[in-house]
Amino acid sequence: MYKVFINDTPIIITSSKKKELNYTSLFFKSVVIDEIIHKIQNQVLNGINLISNNLEKDWKSFLTNFDVLQAAGGLVTNSQNEILFIYRNGKWDLPKGHVEKKESIENAAVREVEEECGIQKLSIIKKLTVTYHIYFLNGIKLKETHWFLMNTNDSKNPRPQLEEGITDVGFRNKKEINELMNNTYSNIKMVFDSYLKTF
Repeated sequence: MYKVFINDTPIIITSSKKKELNYTSLFFKSVVIDEIIHKIQNQVLNGINLISNNLEKDWKSFLTNFDVLQAAGGLVTNSQNEILFIYRNGKWDLPKGHVEKKESIENAAVREVEEECGIQKLSIIKKLTVTYHIYFLNGIKLKETHWFLMNTNDSKNPRPQLEEGITDVGFRNKKEINELMNNTYSNIKMVFDSYLKTF
């Protein structure tokens, strides 16, 4: 299954005939992707299941509708098992950014966390998941973000990268995370759920 978000509205491409929530279900081969995107933008659809007979083939076909951009980010823990969050554009988020030319996805993830949060001494523990979202900037883009579980023993307080629109950054405990999950993106909830499954 692939889940792609426009804002927080999902396009779910799946080989399962089982309905995901109460979304409209259509066969992948019978839809025009531009029309689906238009309906989501105009809030005609609150989500859609696209049923596929050949998931990998249909996923590749789906991607041909977009400029696909690679990004990478991190869910960073510290010695107190707190998680590093940033606050940008009125939402809680995790640090991430574009992969530069000739840069590995892992190096990009570490670099983006360092730049956006002002911390060092990061080590990658494992890959968590990949998320997808569509946005509109000089055409339709699909951002494919690779997420890594990281740890740091940096004792310095994190610093927000203000020029990137980040106004707050810090490690949050379990209770604080439960609260901020009410003001974050669906993709970030998916990353956090992937993290919880590592235990």
